[in-house]
Amino acid sequence: DLSDGSRLTTLLSTIRPDEVYHLAAQSHVRVSFDEPEHTGDVTGLATTRLLEAIRLVSPESKFYQASSSEMFGATPPPQNEETPFYPRSPYGAAKLYSYWMTRNYREAYGIFACNGILFNHESPRRGETFVTKKITKAAARISQGKQETLTLGNLDAKRDWGHAKDYIEGMYLILQQEKPEDFVLATGITTTIRDFVKMSFAELGIELGFRGKDEAEEGYVVKNTGEYKLEEGTVVVKVDPKYYRPTEVDLLIGDPTKAMTQLGWKPKFDLAALVKEMVASDVSLFKKELYIKQSGI
Repeated sequence: DLSDGSRLTTLLSTIRPDEVYHLAAQSHVRVSFDEPEHTGDVTGLATTRLLEAIRLVSPESKFYQASSSEMFGATPPPQNEETPFYPRSPYGAAKLYSYWMTRNYREAYGIFACNGILFNHESPRRGETFVTKKITKAAARISQGKQETLTLGNLDAKRDWGHAKDYIEGMYLILQQEKPEDFVLATGITTTIRDFVKMSFAELGIELGFRGKDEAEEGYVVKNTGEYKLEEGTVVVKVDPKYYRPTEVDLLIGDPTKAMTQLGWKPKFDLAALVKEMVASDVSLFKKELYIKQSGI
């Protein structure tokens, strides 16, 4: 329980870990607008509770803080370790608090504490409320005729997406250095949500076109060679303003030069490979669920 500092202290005293990877949080940006106080407590103050527990009972433990590209927010890209922060959500603000507390404990108490400022990292294990998983899951269901449309918010938003496997390796490398430092992990390539949608449907043999603007924009089938015969012209993507953020982050592009130079880190997966893996996983899960339902297992 990240809101219980005494329990965290007891755990660290018992375990005395060599390394602590602090990844837990209320990490959904849109939800943070609806639950700002909870986000501040669990995403922000929890970091202080962990750092204080390390200081008190396990000062030899190395500490990794999962910082976020959302801390940059409205700051023009490309964004690196020296870029000024300008968070545009309660989530980004809470992560920024955690970032500075990590640096303060490092400088004040000599704790080996590091921030990994990670840009968007995805995999088949991504939660269903996050946009990438929402897209690939919907594409799988639509391609099998079990869902009619995918509804999204700002299709023009651009993100620097990478594979979680690459980023986990980067986290590990950050804590293996001789001295604690902060690093940006990113691919340096940006893609719109609209293009991520196109790539996902293309994996299923469905070519999409888009027409209209803003709330009236829609994605429709241009060509379909997939299993389920969606007719050309069928609308499968719609926009709903309820998915807009009150303050939008339009463009995030990371500059991982420091990580590549000092850590020897380099992404092994490109976006096409990531999309292919996520879509294939969702198709497999969908077919397994359908089989179980039909067979009554």
